[in-house]
Formats: sequence, C-alpha cells, structure tokens
Amino acid sequence: MHDLDHNEDRLRGTYEFPFEFHHIEPNHPRYVMSYHWHVEYEIIRILKGSLSVTLDEKSFTATAGDIIFIHSGILHSGIPEDCVYQCIVFDGNTFLKYNSVCSTYMQKIIHQEILIYHHFTPASEEICATVNSIFDALWMRPSGYEMTVIGQFYHFFGIVFGNHYYLESVTRTRRDYKRILQLKQVLDFIEHNYASPLTLQQLSSSVSMSPKYFCRFFSEMTHQTPMDYLNHQRIEQACYQLSTTDDSITEIAYRNGFNDLSYFIRTFKKYKGMTPGKYKRS
Repeated sequence: MHDLDHNEDRLRGTYEFPFEFHHIEPNHPRYVMSYHWHVEYEIIRILKGSLSVTLDEKSFTATAGDIIFIHSGILHSGIPEDCVYQCIVFDGNTFLKYNSVCSTYMQKIIHQEILIYHHFTPASEEICATVNSIFDALWMRPSGYEMTVIGQFYHFFGIVFGNHYYLESVTRTRRDYKRILQLKQVLDFIEHNYASPLTLQQLSSSVSMSPKYFCRFFSEMTHQTPMDYLNHQRIEQACYQLSTTDDSITEIAYRNGFNDLSYFIRTFKKYKGMTPGKYKRS
C-alpha cells in the first residue's frame, strides 16, 4: 500500500510470516494513500483524525478508533485529515496452511463467496479489541508477537463468521466491473511511465478512449483530473527519494518526469505546502 507500485506484486514480510506493518503520520512520504490495488488483504486502523476512504467507487470517512478491512483486488485510496493511521497488508493464503477446519472458512473469503464488512466502528467492541491487539503486537513486537498476530487473526475471522459480519452473493454489474478494470489499466500505465513526458492523448489511448471521454471517466472514478493525478504520483515518488537518498533535487526532479526545475518546485509546493529543499531538510 505505501510502496512504489500501484499493483503491488511483491512479498509481504517474510515467506513464513507474510504480514507487513506501516505507521503513517503527516511527515510520512506516502501520507496520502493514492489509488492502488494488490492481491493481498489490508486492515487499517485510525489512531487520530479522519481518513476519507474510497473502495472501488464507494466512499466513506473513517475516524479515530475505526477499523477498515480491504479485500484482495479492491481499488482503494485514502485522503487523510490531520490523521495518524496504521496498515497491515497480509497474504490471505497464510491461513489455509495451518488447519483444514479453518481453511474451509478462509476459502470462502479468498474465493469471494463472502465479502467481510469494510468498516467497523468502536461500537463493534469485540472486533476492535481483537484487531487492536494485532496492530499492537506488530507495532511493539514483544517476544512471541508472531503467535499473537496469527492467533488473533483467526479470532477476528471467527468473530466475523460468528456474527455474520459479511455479505453473501455479491455481484457487480458488467458496467461497474469494466470501469474498475479500465481504471486499473490506466493506473498501471501511469505506474510504468510516470517518469516520461506523458500527454493526455497517451493516457486516454491506454484504455482506448477519446481524451474528452477519458477525462470525464477518470474524474468520476478518482475525483481528480488525469494530469493532477499524474503530477501527484510524481511528487509522491520524489518525496520518497528525497527522504531515502542523497540525490540532488535537480536529479530527482528530472528522474520523475519534470523537465523544468522551477515547475517541479512549484508543483511540489502545491501538494506538500513546502519546497523540496525544506522537505529534504525536515
């Protein structure tokens, strides 16, 4: 989720313990969760402030204490507002290899026969207590935390099935399914080509649309213009490189699709509220 790929196809954690934890504060280079998707599952907890979340084409706002569950393959994004949040990305297949009785239930989730509710509030006390214990174990990592994480995940799924916290026989209309696939396609195109001087014509051609129709489609799906999204991705990449390398600002600007240093600085300030130099120093 907070890595450099939109379709994040890579190992999470380790082979034996495929759980990846992220703590996200306003100074994090990936503070804004841009549209992306991955085959793994993800759980998010909000520690402070609020996060405006979009899952496929549905949006809602989560606040402090809330838990968000994201299924495999779902397009998702998050716009934070004075927010501190944490994420766990994990491989659902992990829970198929320990116990045949439990795997019968897990296969229903993995095969999308059911969809777990995507938003839990503190009113769901048992769910929140269980998920919070998973997050705390991965955050603090006391001795034996791996057993706590795996055990509490099983507890979480047991609560879901015991209380019917899921939807069954969920179907998408053909139109909705096609729109989501098209958006994934253009996001993948941007991911692999953001460092090039992309034009609106190239973006629209990647999904076989006219520029006019593509602009309307993209804005409806992401609430951003295509070029605004592209520039935001370039700035996010630049932030990551500013915070993790000693490369010069000019090198980073040119590497991320900006052929004019002054334009890069103006665009960076627009999205981050400060110059690249100040960001790097901070």
